[in-house]
Amino acid sequence: MPASASDSPRGLRARVHGKRVLVCMGAGGVGKTTTSAALALGLALRGQKVAVVTIDPARRLASALGLGELPSQPRRVQPALFAEHGIEIDGELWAMMLDAKRTFDELIARLAPDEHAREEILANPVYRELSTAVAGSHELSAIAKLYELYEEHDFDVIVLDTPPSRNALDFLDAPGRLLGFLEGRALQVFLRPGGLSARLFGRGTALVFAIFARVTGVDMLGELSRFFRSLSGVIDGFGERTRNVASLLRDPHTSFVIVTSPEREPAREARFLIRRLHASGMHVQELIVNRVHAHRLHGFSEARVAELLSQQLGERMAARVASNLADFDTLARRDRDTVASLSRAWSTDPAGPPPIEVPQLDQEIQDLLGLAHVAEHLFD
Repeated sequence: MPASASDSPRGLRARVHGKRVLVCMGAGGVGKTTTSAALALGLALRGQKVAVVTIDPARRLASALGLGELPSQPRRVQPALFAEHGIEIDGELWAMMLDAKRTFDELIARLAPDEHAREEILANPVYRELSTAVAGSHELSAIAKLYELYEEHDFDVIVLDTPPSRNALDFLDAPGRLLGFLEGRALQVFLRPGGLSARLFGRGTALVFAIFARVTGVDMLGELSRFFRSLSGVIDGFGERTRNVASLLRDPHTSFVIVTSPEREPAREARFLIRRLHASGMHVQELIVNRVHAHRLHGFSEARVAELLSQQLGERMAARVASNLADFDTLARRDRDTVASLSRAWSTDPAGPPPIEVPQLDQEIQDLLGLAHVAEHLFD
């Protein structure tokens, strides 16, 4: 299946030309993970070296790519897998699934000033609890991995699949929240040597910690003190990297792709995201509307369609087909109105490029051939 690129100024390839980071955002259940993979595949089919990063715990992306599982570091999808499906690929497609805990550990290892400091942090029980809690919220790990891939690899494009919509806003806010913590007065209190228990907890609380240590054998106050002392060596590195990530999200080479469907709630979420991204100074490059109903009566009445089909199908069957098509026509007209409304929210220029529409497909996307089929709709 050769790749025939759409290179007109309104075509998707031209519209994302020069972009190095594409962040896919949207409500849950609209096909965002599949769209992210198809977008990456479409670019790879057209000669680029592309990495797609997913945080989808259902591992649907691994199945669609013909892989048993996705590693926590980018792995190339081998050309032989494409050849098995008759797909010709001119570039390279790499894929990975975010391992939030491992990403956080690797970041500490990179930023620690020496091996002793690294081991002290990683072995500290306070850090283990904290990093596990952070791993439960993927935003910080996602931006850390995004920055690593951008700075340390030679990918032409990185496509990032983010959490569902409202959580995706946490993704946008994560750098600012982390900077606020790193530069805040509360953390500075922890980092000052000596007197932690007296200043922060007072005598009564310090006594409780002492009893807790005697009963459990865990010196929690001591562990806290050691943890924050060891953390002081990586604070500056954390801050610098976080500022760089915040800049990357607003860089002209980074664009946000809103993925939605014509259903009422996902469309409402998409409008909310568009407004929020515009207000934050982010580049909303593309709007992709999945599952758009395309079967229509095209101006014919239901009776006229039944009449036209009756010679081939018989009157009874023709009437049933026409009635079914009339139902789809209702959905198609609803979808047309929704796409028009989304288009107005996305761009105030009526002469600008339209949203990309992917029709309602008859089957689930389960392999590379299915992904290539979606990529055709995206790019052609």
